[in-house]
Parts: sequence; C-alpha cells; structure tokens
Amino acid sequence: MDEFIKVAKKSEIAEGQMKEYRISGKTVAIANIAGEFLAFDGICTHAHCALAGGYLDGYTLTCYCHGAQFDIKSGSVLAPPAPEPVSVYEVKLDDSDILLKI
Repeated sequence: MDEFIKVAKKSEIAEGQMKEYRISGKTVAIANIAGEFLAFDGICTHAHCALAGGYLDGYTLTCYCHGAQFDIKSGSVLAPPAPEPVSVYEVKLDDSDILLKI
C-alpha cells in the first residue's frame, strides 16, 4: 500500500507507552517516545510474542517473552534471541491523528 492510513489519535498513546493495532492484516505497534511516534511490527521475530507488551527504554524495546531487544527506530536487533529485525513504518502526524504507510 502506498498511501497513509489513519490509525489512531495521538492522545491514545501516552508518552513512554505503546499500543497495538491490526492494519491491513498486520499487527503493528506504535510507540510514543517524548512525543515522537514510531511504528513497527508488533510481533517478535523470535517467539511471536506481542511486542506492545514489552518494555521501552528510550528507543530500545525488550520483548517480555525471552528478552530479545530491538531498536524501534531502525527495527534492528540489539540483543538475541530474535533472529531478524522487525519492519518499521513511516509515520505522519496530521493534527491529532497518527497516520501510517504500511
């Protein structure tokens, strides 16, 4: 898909928190890091756990299942056991709305 889709309101995701959404058949998580909204695959590449249930420390997300860590800005794996990075998605803000390109 080459267009932006309205997914959420900025007010739905508190600073330092994440929320999971189902978009176009995908599970996507959106995080709010100091007012910057980042979107990425919502499922861990290791054991398929929901990443929105994990722990954020800045841009580092730790999966609650087995401790795999990802950089949510780039999607790269920072610590095993995740074998592959997660995809990240372009975010656009439109007034109070969060839009994603999936």
